[in-house]
Amino acid sequence: KPDRMTWIKPSFRWMMYRCGWGTKPGQEHVLAIEITRSGFEWALANACLSHYDRDVYADRVAWQERLRVSPVRVQWDPERSIRLAPLPHRSLQVGLSGPAVPRYVDEWTVGITDVTERAHRVHELVKQGKDDLATASLPPESAYPLPPAIGAIVGASR
Repeated sequence: KPDRMTWIKPSFRWMMYRCGWGTKPGQEHVLAIEITRSGFEWALANACLSHYDRDVYADRVAWQERLRVSPVRVQWDPERSIRLAPLPHRSLQVGLSGPAVPRYVDEWTVGITDVTERAHRVHELVKQGKDDLATASLPPESAYPLPPAIGAIVGASR
């Protein structure tokens, strides 16, 4: 819905935590959206943290002004284990609103894949206690090579 904030969740495990492995009501289908690197970096460059961070903003007034004008929200939530327990490192969540939404839909999206069955297969392995097989069945993920200037905007650490 273009009038609502749309969230990009780059972590498969965090998405599984959010949608309950594709079993929560209204979240029974899990889609992997492939977007361009330039679109993702535009979103981050135009983002504002969802909370005040004195290491990122000069003061609360500067953060509030950025929050007011930014079409993108960024928050860092605990990454999740294969059993969806919180891990000590964070995963990025990117909320798009206003002018960012049509860019996401019309310009950045280059592929959509239904990964519901994969989510269900991995979940079944977890339920069977086959955590190693479940982990091996996850899509590959790696740290994003974020340009330092954009990293500073979103409060990323190495």
